Amino acid sequence: MSDLDQLTQSLARNLKRWRTERAFTLDALAARAGVSRGMIIQIEQARTNPSVGITVKLADALGVSITTLLDYEQGSHVRLVPPEQAVRLWSTEAGSSSTLRVGAEARGPFELWTYHLLPGEGSDSDAHPPGTVELLHVTRGELTLVVDGVEHALPAGTSGTFEADVPHGYRNNGVEPVDMTMAVSVPPARTASH
Repeated sequence: MSDLDQLTQSLARNLKRWRTERAFTLDALAARAGVSRGMIIQIEQARTNPSVGITVKLADALGVSITTLLDYEQGSHVRLVPPEQAVRLWSTEAGSSSTLRVGAEARGPFELWTYHLLPGEGSDSDAHPPGTVELLHVTRGELTLVVDGVEHALPAGTSGTFEADVPHGYRNNGVEPVDMTMAVSVPPARTASH
């Protein structure tokens, strides 16, 4: 499959997913984005490659970044950010700073957690509602993140994000304690339309 074909398939899948998650009909998205309903159908069916301008309009109408709309990843999305890729947004000569570790598209309830895991211990979680996203940052030790049966190693200083609508867990398979901070974004409960 060529890069262009992969991009077309990815855009088709992601556009439909985000439109469904936002509960937009084809007509509603067309009106919000200023893009024809027919064009949206063609994109969702992977029958066309829209211009960058149309892609930007659709991303803006859905309230997501273009990167999110074009994301190639397949299956449950896990993105790891090594410390050297974190973005320092502010600093002073005295040494104060703020650093964006990892970000995700989110709305609805948002929670901040800290975890302390002793060697050999772990915590498992069932799948959360579709659209739930977790972001985490490991400050000590090496966390083993298990998402849908796949293990990911996060040494201290690493951040990550994943879609938590599959079974997942956090393990300390090392010899020193693991400390991490985690944020969880859960989509708002759907209300029935009348």
